[in-house]
Amino acid sequence: MNVVVVESPAKAKTIEKYLGKDYTVLASFGHVRDLPSKTGSVRPDEDFAMDWAIDAKSKSRINDIAKALKGSDKLILATDPDREGEAISWHLLEVLNKKKALKDKKIERVVFNAITKKSVTDAIKTPRELDMELVEAYLARRALDYLVGFTLSPVLWRKLPGSRSAGRVQSVALRLICERETEIEMFKSEEFWTVDADIASSGNKNFPAKLVSLNGDKLEKFTLNNEELATAAKQAVEAASLSVASVVAKPVTRNPYPPFMTSSMQQEASRKLGFSATRTMQTAQKLYEGVNIGGETVGLITYMRTDGIDMVGEAVTEARSMIDNKFGKDYLPEKPRVYKSKAKNAQEAHEAIRPTSFTRSPDSTNLSGDMEKLYALIWNRATASQMTSAKFDRTTIEMADKAGTVGLRATGSVLRFDGFLKLYNETAPKNGDKDNDEGVRLPALKAGDMIIAEKVNAEQHFTQPPPRFSEASLVKRMEELGIGRPSTYASIMKVLQDRNYVTLDKRRFIPDDKGRLVVSFLENFFAKYVQYGYTADLEERLDLVSDGKLNWKKLLEDFWTQFSAHVDGTKELRVTEVLDALNEALGPLVFPEKEDGSDRRACPVCDDGRLSLKVGKFGAFVGCSNYPECKHTRPFGQNGDAAAPTEDKVLGVDPDTGLDVWLKTGRFGPYVQLGEETKPKPKRTGLPKTWPAADMDLFKALKLLSLPRPIGDHPEDGKPIVGNLGRYGPYILHAGTYANLPDIDEMFEVGLNRAVTLLAEKRAKGGGRGGAGALKELGNHPTSGKPVKVMGGRYGPYIKHEKTNATLPKDVAPETVTMEQAVELIAAKEAKAGTKKKKAPAKKKTAKKKPATKKKATAKD
Repeated sequence: MNVVVVESPAKAKTIEKYLGKDYTVLASFGHVRDLPSKTGSVRPDEDFAMDWAIDAKSKSRINDIAKALKGSDKLILATDPDREGEAISWHLLEVLNKKKALKDKKIERVVFNAITKKSVTDAIKTPRELDMELVEAYLARRALDYLVGFTLSPVLWRKLPGSRSAGRVQSVALRLICERETEIEMFKSEEFWTVDADIASSGNKNFPAKLVSLNGDKLEKFTLNNEELATAAKQAVEAASLSVASVVAKPVTRNPYPPFMTSSMQQEASRKLGFSATRTMQTAQKLYEGVNIGGETVGLITYMRTDGIDMVGEAVTEARSMIDNKFGKDYLPEKPRVYKSKAKNAQEAHEAIRPTSFTRSPDSTNLSGDMEKLYALIWNRATASQMTSAKFDRTTIEMADKAGTVGLRATGSVLRFDGFLKLYNETAPKNGDKDNDEGVRLPALKAGDMIIAEKVNAEQHFTQPPPRFSEASLVKRMEELGIGRPSTYASIMKVLQDRNYVTLDKRRFIPDDKGRLVVSFLENFFAKYVQYGYTADLEERLDLVSDGKLNWKKLLEDFWTQFSAHVDGTKELRVTEVLDALNEALGPLVFPEKEDGSDRRACPVCDDGRLSLKVGKFGAFVGCSNYPECKHTRPFGQNGDAAAPTEDKVLGVDPDTGLDVWLKTGRFGPYVQLGEETKPKPKRTGLPKTWPAADMDLFKALKLLSLPRPIGDHPEDGKPIVGNLGRYGPYILHAGTYANLPDIDEMFEVGLNRAVTLLAEKRAKGGGRGGAGALKELGNHPTSGKPVKVMGGRYGPYIKHEKTNATLPKDVAPETVTMEQAVELIAAKEAKAGTKKKKAPAKKKTAKKKPATKKKATAKD
């Protein structure tokens, strides 16, 4: 009997059917152990020794594997064919060796690029040893990420309260997004004009042309920068007697694109299908693991984490045969097309992403939804890569008057043979400055032919700022800079969103205020470690490790020597010094120039106060230097103009209490308040994002102050359902289950039936009553990388992180909990638990019982 270990249970079932009764196939469910989120998991002073922890579920799976090995002759490690897969196999060997489960067992490592019977059985016949160079590259990368996160994040928390953690590659990606936002904010639009005309010639259809020269000079983009110049140019064209100066026609060939690698698949799936990188990878994983076809599970695509763009010979042969049969010989080039990868390191590059069988066309499968769309994209792209080139005729006609006063140009491109375009055309990023002449047909003219400019038009334009990054364009930019690797792009973007450093609005990344603060802090005090060149160089060095050309511990030693010294140099740094540097760096954003030219940092409320960034428990805000005498504050990122009132004002009188209803602005933005400042604090409610402060009136304020709003009792248990406004928007609450509402207006209108339906839908998705699901997902812990959730329990809400459950204080609403608060509560609970453990041995010692020695040994184990 042979034991085979793969990563996923879906794969295990399929592969066991392929291999037959002599094989037992078990799943590891991914990594079986990881670095625990505590100090000392990586110890640079001990030659970078690393401690690994196994969670309860993984222990159970390892025990299952060890049990199966008792009656077997061989262990076959068949985890994924990449660095992570190699690492999982290594971890399994380490753990099983410690359990002494591998005695007299033969160990083999096999890899397959597709889950088909042929690929799997061929791999079993050609085993190899574990690739320790790939494992060492994994160890180096994991240690680097731990050391940066666990060393730099506490510095952030101390020097910039309210900040989250800082990751090695994520921080650099965040810098890209923030820099683009600054470019947009600092962009100054410039006016320019273009002149075009409809050109008429004898017996031909009119065609468009653009003015390209005036008075013998070539027109640059800003030559015509006002209406007066543009009007003069227009009149010159209208007055000119034009003829054809030259006609140049030449054939143009466009070659097909290579098959997908991970990054190009993510980019095209974003542009063509609107998929996020995570959605793309999850769908590709399902296609790779396979679907049921004719009673047998078959993988539909090859492995989806790759930086290779070539296909194996048998796949190319099959693709060419299919092209010949389906499209004809005109679409089949004489020789197979060969593509060479531009990946910086070939060690981790595998075959391109392609169908496992080209005869399995998209319309022949029973796929639906996302799987159908992505499979069609992959099949079309891979098939088109082996088709003939598309052929165009591109013609350029130059026109002028005899005096050379004006010169016009017309370009046209006509498709003569579609070739690979019959099946696939890549979606180009939008670029408003590029003219698209494809499909424009020009008449057959020759030099000297007389023409007439009709409908001459002068059009005004303004330069546009660069667009915000989409997931596709961010992946492309990271790839160009050499930041990250194909398997990491999706997780990088997800982490940035989970930490609330960026938001994805209309499929574009917008940096959050706290994200911009973190980047500014790092640029000022850890500039080297967010430089694009430095990060790319480190990635190349990691590739050298995987290629066996650099010792992994030498890489870590070089990095840690400089990085730890840099961190030590910030220990004496005061928060005031940090804020002074950020005031300077973020000045244009936080303190924009005023129209009257006055001091942009002058407090608008008191006479001599200066505005400055300040930090509080929940992050940064702008406040006056004369605090507490002057209490003027506004949120970080607001310039204080129309966004929020600079002075408190009374909106009217509450008819029930006779108290004034105020509109005020605090460090977290505008809010309404009932009555004057008193102790205890008066009732107040923040404004929802969709209600601008400038539009607030007494009616709206009273609606907000009436919250929470009773909706009715749930028909099943009689418990109340209420509506309220939280930090992340409007919601309804019943028995510990929160259901979000799309907008604040619905919160005031939702009835009992609709509320019951929303709550049922939420529970069906995992937000069940009694704490069956999370009340709020906070994202991954800044040091462990494991999820942190707010849960609803029998005795009230609590924070859950791995095995730690920290009770939420009674005065803290679950929907308002932040990651910073959660981390503090978790740390306090773990510290308390650690104190209890330390006290226990002392009690044993006092009792003078021998088991104390045994207890010590157990703890050591």
